[in-house]
Amino acid sequence: MKEILRKNERIDDLGRKGYRIIQDPQAFCFGIDAVLLTGFAKVKKGAEVLDLGTGTGIIPILLEAKTEASHFCALEIQEESADMARRSVALNGLEAKIEVVTGDLKEASGIFSKNRFDVVTCNPPYMIGNHGLASDNSRKQIARHEVLCTFEDVAREAAACLKPGGTFYLVHRPFRLPDIFESLRAHGLEPKRMKLVQPYVDKEPNLVLLEAAKGGKPRLSVEAALIVYNDDGTYTDEIYDIYKPAEYDDRSRNASDGGKEES
Repeated sequence: MKEILRKNERIDDLGRKGYRIIQDPQAFCFGIDAVLLTGFAKVKKGAEVLDLGTGTGIIPILLEAKTEASHFCALEIQEESADMARRSVALNGLEAKIEVVTGDLKEASGIFSKNRFDVVTCNPPYMIGNHGLASDNSRKQIARHEVLCTFEDVAREAAACLKPGGTFYLVHRPFRLPDIFESLRAHGLEPKRMKLVQPYVDKEPNLVLLEAAKGGKPRLSVEAALIVYNDDGTYTDEIYDIYKPAEYDDRSRNASDGGKEES
């Protein structure tokens, strides 16, 4: 197994169907936000799915474990991350189900056929400009900040790649909701379902999960908030049912803010 790993990389158990993922804690590791998105997304049997900005492939790998989709495409601009995603796909024997493509999210509808996918998913960069703490690691910077794409780019390309009536699922920060809704509607993506995520029951939401339908009619359903941690810092039952990482069988975890990196 050593030959599949590069310097500083490790293999983590995903707790689903025995699947594992290759990560480099010195570069970037997936966060709980990506995992929650795979629990929120609804993917029908036989669906074709596109994940925009896939990073190391966590979303398509987990969705393959959780759904009966026919095929996944995963687009990632950073070749180092795309290579890691391909090796994780191979590690799990999923080459026939998940295709990882190196390319620019802003050109997704040119890379893939327009009106092709039943579902598009995305865990996009959250921060605009200098908002938030900028990382000195470029891979983390690109994942966290709108350096190489904006949410406007994400909404435009998601809409172009979706079939009419197709569904777009994303996770983002609540403070960006006005911009998110404006961009979604500008590209014919109607917000249909929303769930806020709170770290604790008495803390304000720090994540939002959204579903938007291409060409959908106006009507937004707001679901009960998802609470990540109990008062003692352990996962709530709802989170544990979504997450189920093998190494946390005791349901305990140091509390974090549910950001884009966990290592």
